[in-house]
Amino acid sequence: MAMQANDIERLIREAIPDAEVEITDLAGDGDHYAARVVSGSFRGQSRLIQQRRVYAALGERMGGVLHALQLTTATPD
Repeated sequence: MAMQANDIERLIREAIPDAEVEITDLAGDGDHYAARVVSGSFRGQSRLIQQRRVYAALGERMGGVLHALQLTTATPD
């Protein structure tokens, strides 16, 4: 069963409450998404730490019901 974009967004916002989240279904199949996550809480963190926080929000779903996620993180400017 594929994961819905709104579920991905919800999980990220639960873990990173100030996040602005944009989800794009890349293939139209519910398995391959791109996410852009912008959060002030990312300030001072490396890109690696930022991305780990997003992946942690998705937990075991990554590689399971969520097959692929192209991830971009940033701080608001």
